[in-house]
Amino acid sequence: MRPLIGVTTSRRSGWRIFPLVALNIWMAGGRAVRWGVGRPSDVSRVAGIVIGGGDDISPDLYGGELMSSARLDPERDAMERRLVEAAMAEGKPVLGICRGSQMLNVALGGTLDQDAYATHTDSRRYKTILPRKTVQVMAGTRLADLAGTAPMKVNALHSQAVQRLGNGLRIAARDEGGMIQAVERDRDPWALGVQWHPEHLFYAHRQQAIFRGLVAAAKARMEMESQVDAVTSEAAQA
Repeated sequence: MRPLIGVTTSRRSGWRIFPLVALNIWMAGGRAVRWGVGRPSDVSRVAGIVIGGGDDISPDLYGGELMSSARLDPERDAMERRLVEAAMAEGKPVLGICRGSQMLNVALGGTLDQDAYATHTDSRRYKTILPRKTVQVMAGTRLADLAGTAPMKVNALHSQAVQRLGNGLRIAARDEGGMIQAVERDRDPWALGVQWHPEHLFYAHRQQAIFRGLVAAAKARMEMESQVDAVTSEAAQA
């Protein structure tokens, strides 16, 4: 059975982004359901979740300052923070994409740099879905296990980035200027956040591997739950 993955989307762009994410999940062996403000979203119904891109995260969540260019959706912030917290409590895997990587960090107590390119002046700024930015994956990480440690070409659409790490997270990739480009948990439940948009790079084997990692973790969770249910059923019948 293909594990069901809940995918959060922006009210502005979800109609065009969700099909891409769903395609990547299907290619990885899963199936997707779209979540968003005004749509049902229940972690207990799925085997894993994707926190998608689009919109900025309100600085109210982590004590930052509001940028004049910020495009906020407080209702989405609240929904996604609740979903990440529920996924961690229930042991469900989480993949964060761009904004989703930042939300994963904030939901776990971290902060964001709202003008990341002003801080990291050696980081080249790109605004493209084409793979033009180079990132370096850290050795010994889950991301390295999935995609290797060779320099990786990715796309970039963000202006903010992870600043102080959330609880239980570590850095999995940086760009050439030192800006954090991926974060992850080093223990279960599986969680990985990437600052780029792998859904647009579905033709790249290393980007497909990110979705395969999520689906594999979701399948493992399903199998564990099935075993627990079987043991519980046997005990009840004894």
